[in-house]
Amino acid sequence: MEKVIITAALTGAAHTPSMSPYLPITPDELAEEAVKSYKAGAAVAHIHVRDPETGKPNNKIELFREVAVKVKNQCNMVLSFTTGGGFGPSDEERLRVVQELKPELCTFNIGSMNFGIFPMGQKHDEYKFAWEKPYLDMTYDYIFPNTFKSLVKFVETMNQNGTKPEMEIYDVGMVSSARWLIKQGLIKPPVYIQFVMGIFGGIPATVENLVFLYKTAHESIGDFVFSVAAAGKNQLQMAATSLALKGNVRVGLEDSLFTGKGQLAKSNAEQVEKAVQLVNALGLEVATPADVREILGLKGLDKVNY
Repeated sequence: MEKVIITAALTGAAHTPSMSPYLPITPDELAEEAVKSYKAGAAVAHIHVRDPETGKPNNKIELFREVAVKVKNQCNMVLSFTTGGGFGPSDEERLRVVQELKPELCTFNIGSMNFGIFPMGQKHDEYKFAWEKPYLDMTYDYIFPNTFKSLVKFVETMNQNGTKPEMEIYDVGMVSSARWLIKQGLIKPPVYIQFVMGIFGGIPATVENLVFLYKTAHESIGDFVFSVAAAGKNQLQMAATSLALKGNVRVGLEDSLFTGKGQLAKSNAEQVEKAVQLVNALGLEVATPADVREILGLKGLDKVNY
């Protein structure tokens, strides 16, 4: 049986506390969500952190470390840390989690883009915290910067710390950047790609677009391991399409706050359970953390710095 990696993206940096009472905020909540997701079938947890008092996304290393230690003390799941972490931090701030924690896996954004979450600010009249509406609105005039110079800096830092880059591809042009990094010898096999779809400013989350992304990447860079994350209502549809293409899946409250039309997910684990159902329905097997470490060639939990 083929083994499928399920990743739970716990909180992200796009949704705000007023959008869902179930969005995890504190290190305790994030660790609890990770462990619940692990028990439901996720072998990987994708980690962002937030200010415990206000829920605003940040990159404070002490928060990353607290979450990581709490999860590690309870299970052996793979933790994939963000090197994005909100809007506006410097490259140095974004990379500190790699340098300090030396994790097994980190996200690696492969190109600059308009990253628009301002339309979500038009759906709410009241907010719990003063920062939320300005935070959403500022993306009307925001570019998520990932220049070629930054790409080299990021991947070299990951390589120096034994951290596997999870290449986040938001649109088809980024496939060329991935190919260039591989040709430069900066990305080592097995190549791991996360196709991120449905972000306003990136490629829409449709079956046709995912097939196009996969075909383009395969023709350009050859063999790779891939997963799919889809923002919004098409999360599970894209997960099913990824499985049909022999890919892996990412679900979680970072990407969608819902489990069905108008139905808020009460935890990341609810979405993981749905992903497990899809995997089982197709006669596939859910990968364990040990499987993930073998599939992606990760260094192991004993070599991280947390």
